[in-house]
Amino acid sequence: MAENTIARKLAVNGIVQGVGFRPFVYNLANRHNLKGQVANTSSGVVIHIEGLADNIDGFAADLTAKHPPLAYIVEISHQQAPVNSYTEFRIVKSKSDSAISTLISPDVSVCDDCRREMFDPNDRRCHYPFINCTNCGPRYTIIDDIPYDRPKTSMKHFKMCLQCQAEYDDPANRRFHAQPNACAVCGPHVHLYDKQHKSVETDDPIGKTARLLKEGRVVAIKGLGGFHLAVDAQNDTAVKALRTRKHREEKPLALMSYDLACIQKYAEITVDEQKLLTSIQRPIVLLPKKEPNSISPDVSPRNRYFGVMLPYTPLHYLLLEHGFTALVMTSGNLSEEPIAIDNGDAFVRLADIADYFLIHNRDIYLRSDDSIVRRVAGDTRLIRRSRGYVPIPVFLKKDLPPVLACGGELKNTICITKGRMAFISQHIGDLENLSTHEFFQLTVRHMQRILGVEPEIVAYDMHPDYLSSRWAAAQQDVEKISVQHHHAHIVSAMAENKIEGDVIGLSFDGTGYGIDHRVWGGEILIADEKEFTRAAHLDDVPMPGSAAAIKQPWRMALSYLQAAFGDDLWNLKLPLFKELEADNIKIILEMIRKNLNSPQTSSLGRLFDGVAAIVGLRMHVAFEGQAAMELEMAADQATDEIYEYEWRQDDRIKILTQPIIRSVVNDVVSGVKLPVVSARFHHTLIRLFCDLCGKLRRSSGLNRVVLSGGVFQNAILLTGLHQTLEEKNFEVYTHKLVPTNDGGISLGQAVVAAAKATQ
Repeated sequence: MAENTIARKLAVNGIVQGVGFRPFVYNLANRHNLKGQVANTSSGVVIHIEGLADNIDGFAADLTAKHPPLAYIVEISHQQAPVNSYTEFRIVKSKSDSAISTLISPDVSVCDDCRREMFDPNDRRCHYPFINCTNCGPRYTIIDDIPYDRPKTSMKHFKMCLQCQAEYDDPANRRFHAQPNACAVCGPHVHLYDKQHKSVETDDPIGKTARLLKEGRVVAIKGLGGFHLAVDAQNDTAVKALRTRKHREEKPLALMSYDLACIQKYAEITVDEQKLLTSIQRPIVLLPKKEPNSISPDVSPRNRYFGVMLPYTPLHYLLLEHGFTALVMTSGNLSEEPIAIDNGDAFVRLADIADYFLIHNRDIYLRSDDSIVRRVAGDTRLIRRSRGYVPIPVFLKKDLPPVLACGGELKNTICITKGRMAFISQHIGDLENLSTHEFFQLTVRHMQRILGVEPEIVAYDMHPDYLSSRWAAAQQDVEKISVQHHHAHIVSAMAENKIEGDVIGLSFDGTGYGIDHRVWGGEILIADEKEFTRAAHLDDVPMPGSAAAIKQPWRMALSYLQAAFGDDLWNLKLPLFKELEADNIKIILEMIRKNLNSPQTSSLGRLFDGVAAIVGLRMHVAFEGQAAMELEMAADQATDEIYEYEWRQDDRIKILTQPIIRSVVNDVVSGVKLPVVSARFHHTLIRLFCDLCGKLRRSSGLNRVVLSGGVFQNAILLTGLHQTLEEKNFEVYTHKLVPTNDGGISLGQAVVAAAKATQ
């Protein structure tokens, strides 16, 4: 038999560390009667296998077909190796080398096996809030460097007890080399404090926390990727108090319920949404409200949806088992700041919000907000891609040089490319303050370290005042490439769909810096990965007060009314004029006439704002996109009538807003109900943009249409345009892997910069 023995070396790249891959290989090798060894390296997992050729072939086939549930194999390389005459198969100590290319698993929810043990009174980990195994628990948020071994995670501070160490060392055990492995004897613990940082004396901190929540208290709870602020979602007074203290006036708050049965008490759930809710990623899923329901109306005001998630940590389950229908679980921060991850920082930053703090002593190395998804047009759409999804890469069509893309100003993410993989960071947030900018820089350093990438190219938005662009411009010894915002949007969708060459790109959002230094946002481009032509856009109107017009949609309403009616706007019987003082209206109109602090904009997002104010729906907004969202929520889905629309063509097509605005005003003055006006406005845009795509197809021969930009978070617009274009035999490409909003543009920036690079 020794004469027939051969040896083979297999190098496995992908998510293969910290997911039970080596014990899987160990047991698989023994099953196939093979000898050798397996080790983690900075490149992935390396296997040296010896035995009969048929057995090795069977082993290799099972390696890809039967791998652990959290493993993700990108590639396996095979090469002949010398026979070392091993007498057994062994798991050996991790090896470091210079080529870091392994992938790291995201943080995932506690598995069913661990949940069963946690509620088993005979199990030694019964009610232990940090129970985990190789199939579940923290990964990305506790890692400091690779290889992914315990000394390079925040678990390095906890020495395993004899029982835990025995599990960790046993290849047949579910906890073999589970780096966060621990128990109540040797692992992290929870503690309850009041807002004065005084310990609350209790033998059951989680049970005491549940009682405090039922009394209406606000509790800061340290989780997997940061702190949540929690209140009982059925307690109106508590929800109002949380909003007031957090300075979050109207933006919806996320909910967490123990199980699907609890969620079904207040929200509608489809089969696809059930799968999302129960997936290992455990995202926040947008679900239609049931009416009536017992949830406080202040959780999600003027909105048809709740954002809901199931528990994903053992601590969450232990807390929610105390009989809550739902808890509000919103980010532990003041509005516009990064979520708190450090205990000391939380006590300082959240002291004016939380009454109590339920903390633990396992460090979080990298904050990670909850991900948000929605089912639209038959697919799952990511609104925020963070915990559970990061750092799984987007796989590209071809290899790229090492690029660092810095993203935009709002909903910032960064992207680092490595060969055919694009690693998009977790949600960083809006780069409007120092703390978020510091988090941006920390994320850059952390991702470069764990990916082993030194960028040759830095890509950034063309806007000169974005903090991300300023940071990029200051970098040394790299090629720096600016990328137009809406071009990045289109290419991000192209990249995730693995398409190249010219497309018709519909790039719709609220704000983006144009090559003419104006504010773009209603753009139809002819684009490829390297270049674009502005084929059509909404006609420009002034933005009186610049950024103030975003927070006060009535300013945009006056701008569109001035363009459509001139001085006759004073004669219009609109609800807008009943809510505004005449002097304020005169000031804004004077700003428009004299072009004072009134940059020109082609933004479709601003058109939604203007219409929302004209119909009397929203004069001021408390968060980005609120007016447009409420206009969508108001639409009567049964109405498919449209308004007149018009465009003009010179060097490019300009879409006139005046006919649409006149029609909206005529309906409002005539007493047409808001749901009908909203529906007509939406369906007009769908028909208008579909017709324009037809015109461009005839002139360019292009049949592929790409939809990207924050406006496509609007389900009516995305669904209607996608369906109508397909009915006209267009190939339509949208986002499924990264957000359509600015959270996805870093991917597009990276691909555009690679195409433009001189290196």
